[in-house]
Amino acid sequence: MKVLVATSNAGKIREIREILEGASLSIVTPAEVGVSCEVVEDGQTFEENALKKARAWVQAAGLPALADDSGLCVEALGGEPGVHSARWAGPRATDADNCRLLLKRLHGVAKRRARFVCVMALVLPDGRELVASGTCHGHITEQPRGENGFGYDPVFLDPVTGRTFAQLSPQEKNARSHRRQALKALQQMIHEAFPKGTSG
Repeated sequence: MKVLVATSNAGKIREIREILEGASLSIVTPAEVGVSCEVVEDGQTFEENALKKARAWVQAAGLPALADDSGLCVEALGGEPGVHSARWAGPRATDADNCRLLLKRLHGVAKRRARFVCVMALVLPDGRELVASGTCHGHITEQPRGENGFGYDPVFLDPVTGRTFAQLSPQEKNARSHRRQALKALQQMIHEAFPKGTSG
């Protein structure tokens, strides 16, 4: 099944392709099919935003669309930045801007528990919708560490490896991440919804 990944985020596209390598899905990007679509992510939950994006891209491209909404939820900040993770420091904020704001808000805070959340939504042209989620627990560091990844990866400490997501190789991160959990759950749902030999 050919699936349009509904994002222009190069990091997300790379991770999705790597995680789904070998699956019975042919992942294509908006640039590859020559389609563009602007979606205002004004949902109150990750699921609302993921579904809104996937539905819009189905209408724009006429292909099954896979969209995710993901973010960082920090316990000491009441779950912030949450659904606002990408734009937390402002509409034109860079990843570095967001990380700086996070560390500033947590200055002097001892309890720094946090979790990455990812919701994946697959919407088909016939209206069928599949939704899956994944969560990865960790802690926020005092300073950024590592050069890999994107977003809040440099300040998110994985307690199992003792390294931030930005210090892990792409393969190590993909083996542990919230995005992998969501994609693998969605992959199983696709397998059950579309038995081998069924076109979609």
